[in-house]
Amino acid sequence: MSPETTAVGPIGELEAIEKQVLEALGTADSTGQVQEVQISYLGRKGPLARVGKSLGGLPVEERRTVGQVANRVRGLIEAAIADKLAALESSEREGRLEAERLDITLPGRMPPAGRLHPLTEVLEEIVDIFVGLGFQVAEGPLVETDYYSFQALNIPQDHAARSMQDTFYVDTGAPEPFVLRPHTSPMQARVMESGPPPHYMVVPGVVARRDEVDANHLAQFMQLEGFAVDTGISFSDLKGVLEAFARQMFGDHLKVRMHPSYFPFTEPSAEVYVSCFACDGSGCATCRGEGWIEILGAGMIHPNVFRSVGYDPSTTGFAFGMGIERIAKFKYSVTDLRSFYENDLRFLESR
Repeated sequence: MSPETTAVGPIGELEAIEKQVLEALGTADSTGQVQEVQISYLGRKGPLARVGKSLGGLPVEERRTVGQVANRVRGLIEAAIADKLAALESSEREGRLEAERLDITLPGRMPPAGRLHPLTEVLEEIVDIFVGLGFQVAEGPLVETDYYSFQALNIPQDHAARSMQDTFYVDTGAPEPFVLRPHTSPMQARVMESGPPPHYMVVPGVVARRDEVDANHLAQFMQLEGFAVDTGISFSDLKGVLEAFARQMFGDHLKVRMHPSYFPFTEPSAEVYVSCFACDGSGCATCRGEGWIEILGAGMIHPNVFRSVGYDPSTTGFAFGMGIERIAKFKYSVTDLRSFYENDLRFLESR
């Protein structure tokens, strides 16, 4: 809203401002519109401020008179804005309460049909894509041994992931330490121990880490591990599988790129990015202006992992892992991961 004044002289200008504000408030039907009026007329660049700045050039007597009128007009405008805001806030609050009111009158009405949780929908969609690519689904224990969680995956004793700051250790009374699995990767070793290749598996499940809970981190979350072990598996096979997954998940138009990274159980390792599906790579809030979104980590299975399960270290295979909440976060444009677990029906119904 842009205030305009046409009256001649400062007092006439002030009277015109007062009239314009009252007319604008009379047509405002939301608190947002009232706040626009407040900023337009009472802000540092508004007409009242301009009149105030002009007082210095007036004669003393006229300055006193104009100043008194300006103070009266400002006080009237502030009071009118406060009254209008209070009335609209009350009306908007009553509207929200009415919209959220539960009808408990009889006879009862059939509740609307339920639906899957957004995380369940995303997980099932991811699993369906990989099943369509020839992978099978495996599940493993939530409480896992230290051996399968770390040693079999080429994570040495002094690796940071073993510290109590990262992993929940479980006292079972057994001499071997047990943990709440920090990833679903232990099933790599368990599946390979069950028999010779080929193996094409995805392993979805809940994992736990000693992370500080905030908008981007959770102490318990969902993960999906995938791996393929077969004759002649190459890095290009890994890239082809992940490109097929990304395009089925987010859209055929997406581009996929990989950056070198490090994981103890893969070598070489990479972080996988897709071009932002919200802005098509031009830069937006979803991708933080980068044009690219990191979706998972991957790499060729380390020879030491093959040694730990009794395979020839020249065996070839690849592995990848992703957080389900992270994929859902970008798919549904969610800013706070905690929203998935707060069970707010307004959030769940809007996905």
